[in-house]
Parts: sequence; C-alpha cells; structure tokens
Amino acid sequence: MKTTTLPEHADRKSPAGADVRFIMDGTTGDMIHSTVPPHQINNATVHATVSEFWYVLEGHGEIWRDDGADSGVSQLVPGTSIDIPVGTKFQYRNVSETDLKFICITMPPWPGATEAIIIEGRWKPTV
Repeated sequence: MKTTTLPEHADRKSPAGADVRFIMDGTTGDMIHSTVPPHQINNATVHATVSEFWYVLEGHGEIWRDDGADSGVSQLVPGTSIDIPVGTKFQYRNVSETDLKFICITMPPWPGATEAIIIEGRWKPTV
C-alpha cells in the first residue's frame, strides 16, 4: 500500500508540454497531476500503447481528439472527465487566464520516452 502527496514542483514536462507531477505508480497504471499555463497550446500527440483518463480540477481548456472514426473538440472545465483510448490523436490547450489543472491516469503504466509520438494537430503549438 502507498500513500503520496502532491509534489510542490513539477517533476518534468510531458511530451505534449504540460508540467507534470507524479502522484502514484502501480502495476496496472500511473497517476499524474498536470498543469498547463494560461493560453498555452500543447503539442499534438498519439500514444502507442497507453490509454488515459483525465479529470479536470481547475481552469478552462479544450481538447481535440481523433480516433479515426470520430473527431471533435471537448471543453475541459472543472468536474469534466474524458478518455483518450490508445491510438487516439489528441491536442489540448488552455483558453483561460488561469492554470488548467487535471489528474491523468495512464493504463498500463507509462513505458517511457518513445510512447508519445508528436503529430500535426488542430492548433499551432506554443511550446
């Protein structure tokens, strides 16, 4: 059994460009806290083996997702949950004056630097 607390500072940048704090790791998945500064547009990516669940804590953003059959933009506001199935192209941005903060759970655990492939997205990245 593990107990953790949210680190004061980011552990690293995600491949997309968010500030990431590691919260929990396990045999079936990982959990991170992500922060996107005001008006930042992150890189578009696609994951090779990992699916994600997100839960928005603070701020206001948008996420574009394209799974090959369906494509669209969803609002990221507090209380919203989204999924990103493996192989889904996605890009997100903060459209507000405050930080966009969310919890992200990856399944299976994040395998390393080669997992996320940067692609052309819906918006021009600012990172």
